[in-house]
Amino acid sequence: MSSLVEQLIEALKVLPGVGNKSAQRMAYHLLERGRDGGKQLSEVMRDALERVGHCAQCRDFTEGELCAICASASRDRHSLCVVESPADRLAIEQATGFRGVYFVLQGRLSPLDGIGPRELGLDKLSERLAEGEVREMIIATNPTVEGEATAHYLAQLARQHAVKPSRLAHGVPLGGELEYVDRGTLSHAFGSRTEIL
Repeated sequence: MSSLVEQLIEALKVLPGVGNKSAQRMAYHLLERGRDGGKQLSEVMRDALERVGHCAQCRDFTEGELCAICASASRDRHSLCVVESPADRLAIEQATGFRGVYFVLQGRLSPLDGIGPRELGLDKLSERLAEGEVREMIIATNPTVEGEATAHYLAQLARQHAVKPSRLAHGVPLGGELEYVDRGTLSHAFGSRTEIL
């Protein structure tokens, strides 16, 4: 096998969920049938890696200083939703009618991996909360051990700035049947039950 083919396979393995076999299939496909698509992919990837950075206000990906959401005058600046990743922000934006603004952590607290408050930009978030415009901070971290620890830290940060912290509800999915819900989710949902009004 040529060195360039091996390098292509290795390069493709940097993508999440792509192992050796998947990388081989992709590389061979690009070389056998997808050369034009591969050229376009490499050009767009190069441009994106050179020109896409982080929004100065929310840390989401953008080509300019501010992302479209932060630059929009129609968003409610009193409501701030904190998410772990740009993919989480996109999911909330597409699935809900949320019209507030966001702060993208680009990760979650994980001391074992060397990810602390500084790596998540929490100093920038603290400055934003100190400005006094935000009234509610919706904490939308994932329900993992690290996500819950991050949520706890964020709630304390919000209270320090007299901002009301709230947390996304977790539990039984809409349309789900109790017998098929895992024990941890069911236990959390049962313990977090609310009164029917």
